[in-house]
Amino acid sequence: MPWPSVRVMTRTASRTRPGYRCSECGWETAKWVGRCGECQAWGSVAEAAAVPTGRTTAGPVTTAAVPIGTVPVEDSRARTSGIPELDRVLGGGVVPGAAVLLAGEPGVGKSTLLLEVASRTAAAGRRVLYVTGEESTSQVRMRADRTGAVQDELYLAAETDLGALLGHVQAVRPELLVVDSVQTIGAADVDGVPGGVTQVKEVAAALVRVAKTQGIATVMVGHVTKDGSIAGPRVLEHLVDVVLHFEGERSSRLRMVRAVKNRFGPVDEVGCFDLSGTGIVAVTDPSGLFVSRHHEPVPGTCVSVVLEGRRPILAEVQALVTASAAERPRRTTSGLDGSRVAMLVAVLEARARLRLITHDVFASTVGGVKITEPAADLAGAVAIASAYKQRDVPTDLVAIGEIGLAGELRRVRDTPQRLAEAARLGFAGAIVPAESLADAGKVRRVHGMKVVGVPDVDSALRLLNLAAHDCDPVFRARRTDPTRPTLGVVRRHDL
Repeated sequence: MPWPSVRVMTRTASRTRPGYRCSECGWETAKWVGRCGECQAWGSVAEAAAVPTGRTTAGPVTTAAVPIGTVPVEDSRARTSGIPELDRVLGGGVVPGAAVLLAGEPGVGKSTLLLEVASRTAAAGRRVLYVTGEESTSQVRMRADRTGAVQDELYLAAETDLGALLGHVQAVRPELLVVDSVQTIGAADVDGVPGGVTQVKEVAAALVRVAKTQGIATVMVGHVTKDGSIAGPRVLEHLVDVVLHFEGERSSRLRMVRAVKNRFGPVDEVGCFDLSGTGIVAVTDPSGLFVSRHHEPVPGTCVSVVLEGRRPILAEVQALVTASAAERPRRTTSGLDGSRVAMLVAVLEARARLRLITHDVFASTVGGVKITEPAADLAGAVAIASAYKQRDVPTDLVAIGEIGLAGELRRVRDTPQRLAEAARLGFAGAIVPAESLADAGKVRRVHGMKVVGVPDVDSALRLLNLAAHDCDPVFRARRTDPTRPTLGVVRRHDL
């Protein structure tokens, strides 16, 4: 007897899968692990709410797709923030509907800078809403009185709830919204405390959504962790259009804004500011801040030209070399890469025969600037050799070039722009790699600057009378080698 036919009914149902999420960065995984695979934090992965899985069907569209040539661009033109240095970093100004994240260490001056931007924008006739979650309105008003930032079109509110913040936006309808800070705002219908991964993601997504739909330029302040990275999930940096880092030493008034991400402009620009008790002021010509003018030549100093973004800045490197009583000589740096300075000392020891193995070497920069570009290698080597030999370097001389392990000088980019900046500030001579001598021809013709090209660091030191003693037999053999390239008749007084 055959079995009766049974009709099997199938139904597609959404399933749920357990998930685990890191409380530090928001990294998700299907199973529990003791260490986060993204931020490498221990014990931060915990079970999250079940995530439904299933197929998504097509739904109604919000706006119809149109040819790209018919999309208007007039409403997305950048508008000046009132601060030229910030406009330089942003790529011309603040774009309506853009979401900007400004991060920095506590006390570096983020709130002061944004209050100045809000004041300048309000003074231009555009309405601004400044929402603070860290201070009271009276505290912000006191700072505004001190910096002269009180304007009629600048509206101020102290809120920590996302719903109330959006209500202020609907009531004021600003052209610029400043939120200080995104970690202090919480959403009532989302689990977690303000500043947590889930809360930060929801608050940032809501603010970006409002910025895009209503065309409001939004600037959010972000906290940083102890290692300098932006606190919260990494998706926060992906949600916004521009990510800016505001940095500076507490012992210095100099502050710098760098663009880490920018959908509307370059990411290699930097803006300089001077933070004081009366507010923050843009520094349009920061070269003089990093060079100390000496009345008389001092051994152990040399000036180089480094690039901060696309801006050439003169920076002075200072060195001090003293006899060491310890078994291992010290190599101490400030503002310079310690491993880079150690490499320069090794190159001077091996290629220029300077006996630095028994001496302590201290190297630093002037004005608190941090130099990471290899173009300052030659200036560092000249400063160390000058301090070791106790012979001064001409005060109107700049040294530009990267030093390799073989002692050779390598060319660096934008040499004409560097030399033109040095000539503008009154420097009359320059030592550059021999490969860059052709690029410097226009600078010599226009500014009358004496530019000398050298092939290696030993030749640069001999040009400045800083080479090893002639009694060294190895050094004497190298100088008398007929196959070794020479500088011709160029001497120090030619500079």
